[in-house]
Amino acid sequence: MTKTPAKKPFPWHLLFFLGPGLLIYFSISVYPLLDTLRLGFFTESSDGSLAFAGFTNYSKLLFDAIWSEPFWNATWNNLKFFVIHMLVQNPIGLLLAVLLSSPKLRLSGTYRTLIFMPTMLSVVIIGFVWQLLLSPLWGITENFMWDIGLGDYFDAWLGKESSALITLAFISVWQFVGIPMMLIYAALLSIPDELVDASVVDGANAWQSFFHIKLPLILPTIGMVSILTFVANFNAFELIYTVKGALAGPNYSTDIMGTLFYRTFFGFQLQEGSLTMGAAVATLMFLVILLGVALYLFFFQRRVQRFQL
Repeated sequence: MTKTPAKKPFPWHLLFFLGPGLLIYFSISVYPLLDTLRLGFFTESSDGSLAFAGFTNYSKLLFDAIWSEPFWNATWNNLKFFVIHMLVQNPIGLLLAVLLSSPKLRLSGTYRTLIFMPTMLSVVIIGFVWQLLLSPLWGITENFMWDIGLGDYFDAWLGKESSALITLAFISVWQFVGIPMMLIYAALLSIPDELVDASVVDGANAWQSFFHIKLPLILPTIGMVSILTFVANFNAFELIYTVKGALAGPNYSTDIMGTLFYRTFFGFQLQEGSLTMGAAVATLMFLVILLGVALYLFFFQRRVQRFQL
């Protein structure tokens, strides 16, 4: 006669250790997210009461003449802000990581510290400093460019619609280029020297060794850096708000989804804040980020071969 296996007792000790952390996580992360998703389906009356409205708020944001223009403008600016980071910040971070991982480079630790240092500073401080540096009235950039023979190219970049967003994107690149650099640098250091030495013995030069040995091995890290860049840029707010304010001037040329959400939710000057429309903007921001992450996981992450070293 076979004996039935004894039931294992419930691991109450895990609940004891994980419970406080899960409670805090659900209180400050999960519950606000779910409540924001819920509020997007309601409208707010003048007396503060809420009424279910279905997809009315989202229809306004996407198709209404008053709401759709600033929403699509902010979305397009956010996309440009992200593309500049992808095409400038991450390739520079990759190049710096390759250079700093070279054993022939002296003082590489000093260079890493200096490049990574702006990342540790507040975005508010960075915004104010660069606003002072680029000011045509009291900034030092104009005199510096004249000293190096490039004074004719100086302009009020932060004050023009055509250049304000690009300038802010480059400021952000300057501050955060240390993050992809350090992540890729750590991935390069994890590559065994035997693989590189074997490629050299087979007659590969430095470029061939990088493109055929190192680059395939760090592709998962590059993919992770790319998706982190996407999430961070579509959550961006502080730099634009610090330099250009909530109106994201000039003429909303630097407006992104974060500043649009701020004005919609809290209101600004003559614009009255709306709890439900702000929740709808935040929900669409969440869906855009979720879609980007899902596309990354489906088209890139599942196809990247992970080498067991």
